[in-house]
Amino acid sequence: MSLLLLQNLFLFVVMISISLLCLHQPIPVSCTSSSNQFAADGTVLELDDSNFDSAIASFDFILVDFYAPWCGHCKRLSPELDAAAPVLAGLEKPIVIAKVNADKFTRLASKYEIDGFPTMKIFSHGIPVEYTGPRKAELLVRFLKKFVAPDVSLLESDSAISNFIEMAGTYFPIFIGFGLNESVISELAIKYKSKAWFSVAKDFSEDVMVTYDFDKVPALVSLHPSYNERSVFYGPFEGDFLEDFIKQSLLPLSMPINYETLKLLKEDERKVVLTIVEDESDEKSLKLIKLLRAAASANRDLVFGYVGMKQWEDFADTFEVNKKTKLPKMVVWDRNEEYFSVIGSESLEEEDQGTQITRFLEGYREGRTVKKSISGPSILGFINSLISIRTVYLLVFIVAVIMLIQTINKQDDEDDVPQRKQSQAQVDHGSSSATESESRQAYRPEDKED
Repeated sequence: MSLLLLQNLFLFVVMISISLLCLHQPIPVSCTSSSNQFAADGTVLELDDSNFDSAIASFDFILVDFYAPWCGHCKRLSPELDAAAPVLAGLEKPIVIAKVNADKFTRLASKYEIDGFPTMKIFSHGIPVEYTGPRKAELLVRFLKKFVAPDVSLLESDSAISNFIEMAGTYFPIFIGFGLNESVISELAIKYKSKAWFSVAKDFSEDVMVTYDFDKVPALVSLHPSYNERSVFYGPFEGDFLEDFIKQSLLPLSMPINYETLKLLKEDERKVVLTIVEDESDEKSLKLIKLLRAAASANRDLVFGYVGMKQWEDFADTFEVNKKTKLPKMVVWDRNEEYFSVIGSESLEEEDQGTQITRFLEGYREGRTVKKSISGPSILGFINSLISIRTVYLLVFIVAVIMLIQTINKQDDEDDVPQRKQSQAQVDHGSSSATESESRQAYRPEDKED
């Protein structure tokens, strides 16, 4: 290995180290751009360190795409943003779309905790919220309209209710207050605006009451269109009762466990009743999920989730589940490092599963449990196990260091072996000049050149 190659390896390691430092050490940058240079004209703005803060301050609502030029997903997203930009800019309360090369402007990537590409954040009056909605232009526009909608929409007819639900789409839960004063939920609607739609129906027919399954007023109905779920809350509407219902209803009664839903669980303090099945999409599992929803509606202090071995085997493995495990299996997970098995209810038989679920919950509440530690990462570990910018940099850095150490060790061995050979030759054949010549030829500097 030549000295030049060693130097190149060393420089490579230094460059990676600097990149890592840039991700974590903000670099002070003065912003000289004035806010009047920006306009909601339907084009996608290109932002950098010098004009980012000014752009955020210029608009009430701005969606920022943090991208990398080499990212394939980013390249596919770009034309969708170009198509959505003029539509969003034309709203009564316009939404501007901008983008930042986060691979280049690492100060911004670090400040807004960008750990994967593309990452989009919607800035509402300067406050960022991660965008987790669809990426096709038409659906993206529908999704983003929520951020400029009223905190509480007033619905004055059956058709207005239907139109509101259709406009809201399926990505957020929907709360509709029937016979409820707007002021009762307005404060909480503002607090949870980034997570749900809120409305109050002033006039409605009995048909609506049948459709949404409530029989008296006032009532607050929560809908999860994507899961075809609804819940009804009849009060009390004061104290913490109303907020508890809203917080618990932000998640569906029974939810599939995947990377996206794990992110939602980060903000929920409840333990998770986790049911592990073979395949969450087969007929038996679908019937079981309905039973879990019924149990969840009566146990709102717990989150009910399910995961299929077929869908996410690595996650199921952390709960001591393998191909020999009898499924379905139920545990109570604290969302971190521990979970509880209920003695006598470790798995479910095919018959009368509703009764078995009830028995499992009774056993858990009565403390007939065995506490265990998961064999893999916690909820944060699973989320952070996604490949990210920092992960890539760190892996490359580690590989570079290993290569450098191996190269240096190899060089030391190559330097030492010929010297040992030469010393041995001098001891054994000190009187032979020919042998000494051969010994000297055993190691030549040019032998190390690549």
